[in-house]
Amino acid sequence: MAAGSKRLTIDVNETTQVSGLLEIAKGSKLCLVLAHGAGAGMEHPSMAAIAQDLAARDIATLRYQFPYMERSEKRTDAPPLCHATVRAAVAEAARRTDVPLFAGGRSFGGRMCSMAAAEGLKVAALVLVSYPLHPPGRPERLRTEHFAALRLPCLFVSGRRDAFATPEELELIRVVLDPGSLRDREVKR
Repeated sequence: MAAGSKRLTIDVNETTQVSGLLEIAKGSKLCLVLAHGAGAGMEHPSMAAIAQDLAARDIATLRYQFPYMERSEKRTDAPPLCHATVRAAVAEAARRTDVPLFAGGRSFGGRMCSMAAAEGLKVAALVLVSYPLHPPGRPERLRTEHFAALRLPCLFVSGRRDAFATPEELELIRVVLDPGSLRDREVKR
C-alpha cells in the first residue's frame, strides 16, 4: 500500500454521498474506519490527532462524514441512515485497502458503528472512543440494548471524567459483552 492521504467521495445510497479522508501509513497493518462525534466532523483536531497517531504506528484510517454533517446541519440523521453510512465507509475501505478493517468512532460515531456491527457489519473489531453509554447525568438510561448482539472484540477508550461513561460503568457493561467475565470474576474472588 502506498503511503499518503486521499480525499474520497463515498456513495451511501442512490441519492446520498459523503466525504472521506483515507490516510495510508507506509506498511499499514490494518485500517480503522473512523466516524466523528455528533458535534464535530471528520476534520476536527481530535479526529486528525487520532489519525496522525495511528499513522505513526502503521495503522491506516478512513475518516468520513455523516450526511447531516455534509449538509452543515446540527441535528443528527436517523440511525438507519447513519448505519448505512458506516457500512458504505467500511465497504469503501475494503475496496481501497488490503488489510484487516476495524470500525469505530468518537461518541455518537462509535455508537452508530456499534449498532451497525450488531446488525452484522463485518469488521475485525470495534474501537469506541468516548462511547456515550448513557446521556450525561442519566446513568439509568443505558444505550446498551444492542450490545448482546455484538460478536467481535470491542475496545473502549474513555477518560476518567467522561460524563457519558466512567471507567467503572464501562467495567460493568463488560458482563454484557462477555458473559463469561462475570463467572471468571466470581471464581477469582
